[in-house]
Amino acid sequence: MRLSPFNIRDRPTLMSQDPLSDVLSTLFPVTHVAGAFDLGGAWAIRFPAHDGLKVYAVASGRAWLSVEGEAVPLRLSAEDCVILPSGRSFTIARDLSFASTGIDKIPEEAWSDRTATINGGGDTVLLAGHFAFTGPQTAMLLGAMPSILPLRDAAGQNGLRWLLERLREELSAEAPGHISAVRHLSHLLLVDTLRHYLSQSAGRTTGWLFAQSDPQIWRAAQAIHADPSHPWTIARLAATAGMSRSKFAERFRSLTGTPPMEYVTRWRMVLAQQRLRNGSDRIAAIAFSLGYTSEAAFSTAFKRVHGCAPMRYKNAECSNAGTSRR
Repeated sequence: MRLSPFNIRDRPTLMSQDPLSDVLSTLFPVTHVAGAFDLGGAWAIRFPAHDGLKVYAVASGRAWLSVEGEAVPLRLSAEDCVILPSGRSFTIARDLSFASTGIDKIPEEAWSDRTATINGGGDTVLLAGHFAFTGPQTAMLLGAMPSILPLRDAAGQNGLRWLLERLREELSAEAPGHISAVRHLSHLLLVDTLRHYLSQSAGRTTGWLFAQSDPQIWRAAQAIHADPSHPWTIARLAATAGMSRSKFAERFRSLTGTPPMEYVTRWRMVLAQQRLRNGSDRIAAIAFSLGYTSEAAFSTAFKRVHGCAPMRYKNAECSNAGTSRR
């Protein structure tokens, strides 16, 4: 979609008591686009693989959705919503037997006010949103995403549809204050999308947020996030969870996808990455604040996780540093 992206940059660096807000503060940068399709005739649109999360809502009409690797296509009717978090290529069509057109092949003149009108429109109206994340912590926090998540509850569908339509209106009208409105609406759309992702993916994927399904593991995960500089050990974390060390380690890994001590290290490096990117703190100060007794030990851990020395990252000399500063 040929839409101008906006970056959400006003995220806090301190961890809160709200885990989803913690995740949003570390998934940087977040680029979002929103728009619509007014479709008519024998239409079928092919989309390439994507990063992050895509959200589609059928405002009117009907459509078929076919995702790469999924044997059975999904039938979408008016008011249906679907989240596509896996990044696989997909096709949305009135009939999947129709010849498809790549999204990049839609002519420029078909786009107006962030809406693409195909074959005169009038058959189906789709609202669309896309959030792309950069940063190695995305998989750690959100887990291995499924290919498709149709929303099953009417309340969730209504909320996402309203947000998509309102966001599209603000992007199109460019009325006074639209930049601020777009920023806040986009943030709310992302929160709502992740809420549905979490509620419908529990038990089917792994990632830190899914640890909340287990009260004991969740206590340990919260403790790590609340005090990352603490000299954590398996024994201390197991005691926080009220479990034996062996059972705790096995259950923690099955839910989060990472061994407990590896998770401690990776979370510290996420926070270090934030501070190197956003602040003027000395590397030694960051190291000590995260529980490392020497700058050398911190640098070794940072390079192992991020593939780049802290000073090079701070000076934007690494590929991942440059990406996160855009």
